[in-house]
Amino acid sequence: MKMIKTVRKLRPSDYWRIGEHESWFQDMAAKGFHLKKMGLYFAHFAKGEPKKMRYRIEVSMKKRMSPEQIEMYSESGWDYVTGYQYFQVFSSPVERDAPELHTDPAEQSYTLKEMDKKLVLNAGFVVIGLLVMIGMLSSVWFLDRTPTYILVEGFAVQQTILSIIIGYFAYTSLQAALSIRALRKGLIEGKPIDHQAPWKKHHRVNSVIAILFTVVAGLSAILPFVQLVKMDTKTLPVESPNLPFVRLADIEQNPALVRGESEYMNDNVDWSNRYSTNWSLFATVQYETDENGVVPGKMWNDGSGEYSPSIETRYYRLSLSSMADNLLSDLIKRYNYEYSLDEYIETKHPSFDLLIVHEDRELKEVFASKGKEVIFVRYYGYADIGSVIENIVDKLE
Repeated sequence: MKMIKTVRKLRPSDYWRIGEHESWFQDMAAKGFHLKKMGLYFAHFAKGEPKKMRYRIEVSMKKRMSPEQIEMYSESGWDYVTGYQYFQVFSSPVERDAPELHTDPAEQSYTLKEMDKKLVLNAGFVVIGLLVMIGMLSSVWFLDRTPTYILVEGFAVQQTILSIIIGYFAYTSLQAALSIRALRKGLIEGKPIDHQAPWKKHHRVNSVIAILFTVVAGLSAILPFVQLVKMDTKTLPVESPNLPFVRLADIEQNPALVRGESEYMNDNVDWSNRYSTNWSLFATVQYETDENGVVPGKMWNDGSGEYSPSIETRYYRLSLSSMADNLLSDLIKRYNYEYSLDEYIETKHPSFDLLIVHEDRELKEVFASKGKEVIFVRYYGYADIGSVIENIVDKLE
């Protein structure tokens, strides 16, 4: 017994394009591909001898047509093939010369009435959901006015990609509702469905969109896992000459400096003296550090206690150097709690593309970029800001 070969082919257009589907099924049959089943994105064909066939699609809000209705169509010369969404497909060989399923377009329009209402309702729900998601994403991206920082951190990228996908579905839902309404209006006016509607243009567009969305959806699914794998936090080693962030000992230059006591321990990590790594599509190398120290016997000038300098660092190696200036600006906004932005002064330095500094007594803050590298250092102690800047130069070099 000869086995029938099944071939899957990407559908040429959206499901509501009735005439295009009928024309496509007919052209495929002429090439020896006979429709057997319709999937969400692919149609299943049985490979056989080329035949001249006619296909007609009947709209039904029920998933399955009754055996009585199928039998009635069969007696008129139309064989049931398959169903998908709200549509049932029938075929008939050309030589059979079967009469049309519908001879009165105005009467056929009534078969689309319930579908018209359902698609409008579906489109409304999808659009409302999209607007809610856009509102939530807008607050994430723009509430703090730091969109480049959000992009570089990477945690909102997946949600944004998901919103784009949902936006496309909202667009197709609206298009479906409008198309079916236009079709119904045409039928009421006596214009029959074009059973030979051209389908190749929509097929090309649909293929490109399907490939694009497959890639985007796959990327959005992979990104969070890559970030989870790359994320890590460890206790800072006493020395780390090969890591691209400034150490407290390099700034203080005091052999008496020792590590301060941990204020918070979790998972065997000293969070007062730790470094974290991260990754995103737009900043493939990221470090975040906190370090605290104590100089025994030395006191703060105000007598508030033992001298305990500290330093924190944010380091990014960007995928695009053009993002550096915007990221620096966003970092200033992100980590500025009480100072006026006018107090952050741009300073010329031969080793940096952009250098911005801020100093207030013991507090020194430096924001610097060089090519694709961006670094922010906040130091609290008595060393001068020049020492901080020169140590950043050494690390970036």
